Amino acid sequence: MSASEPLIGISTYLERTRFGHWDVEAAVLYRGYLDCVVRAGGTPVMLPPVGTWTAESIAFLDGLVIAGGADVDPATYGAEKHEKTGEPRRDRDEAEFALVQGALKLDLPVFGVCRGMQVLNVALGGTLHQHVEGHNPAPGVFEHTDIDVSPDTRLHTILGDRTNVQCHHHQSLDRVADGLRVTARAADGTVEAVELDGARFVVGVQSHPEQDIEDLRLFEALVGAAREFARRRA
Repeated sequence: MSASEPLIGISTYLERTRFGHWDVEAAVLYRGYLDCVVRAGGTPVMLPPVGTWTAESIAFLDGLVIAGGADVDPATYGAEKHEKTGEPRRDRDEAEFALVQGALKLDLPVFGVCRGMQVLNVALGGTLHQHVEGHNPAPGVFEHTDIDVSPDTRLHTILGDRTNVQCHHHQSLDRVADGLRVTARAADGTVEAVELDGARFVVGVQSHPEQDIEDLRLFEALVGAAREFARRRA
C-alpha cells in the first residue's frame, strides 16, 4: 500500500448477526467508520477481537482506530461493577488493550472513539465513571453537545476553540492516566477529549465523529499522521 493511501486498522466486535440465510456470530463494525476513513484518504482494515494482537502482528498498519461500543469491564481498572454497567465483553477488552499497547510500542497513530478513548485511558492506568447522565438520551439517539477545546493542543489545531459533537455514552473518564492530557470538556465538566503527550498522534474523543461523514476533520488528521508514518517508515 502506498503512503498516499495509508492502512488504517479499526477494531471490531463479535455480535449475533443476521444476513442472507444466516443467523450467526460475526465480527461487525458500523459502516460510518469505514466511510470516514476512505473519504479521508485511507484504506480501512477491520481487526476482530480474536487471536493475539501484538506490535509485530499490527506492524503492517499505518494507523489505528479503537471504535466505540460496550462498557469496559470495571475489573480492568480495579472497580466493582455498577448496577448500570453492561455485562463485560472480555474478549474485546483484551484485544483492544493489546492493540493499544502494540500501537504505542510502534508509535503508530491512534484514534480512540467513545469506548476507544476509555480503553486508551484504562490501558494506560486510568479509571472510569461507570455512569453519568445527560450524554445518552435514548438507545440509538445521539446527544448534540457543545465542547470547549483547550488551546495549544493538537485537537485545537484540528477543531478550533469550540465545536458541537454527537455523544452516546453513559460512562466517562474519571482519573486520567499519567501522560494523557485533557484537551476538551463539555459544559458539565465531562472529559470529551484527550491526547498523549510526546506521541506522534494519540487522540481520544468521547463523541462519535463517524456519525457525520461530512465533517472529516478528525479522520483526516489521523490519516495525515498515518501517511507521514508510512512515508518515514518507507
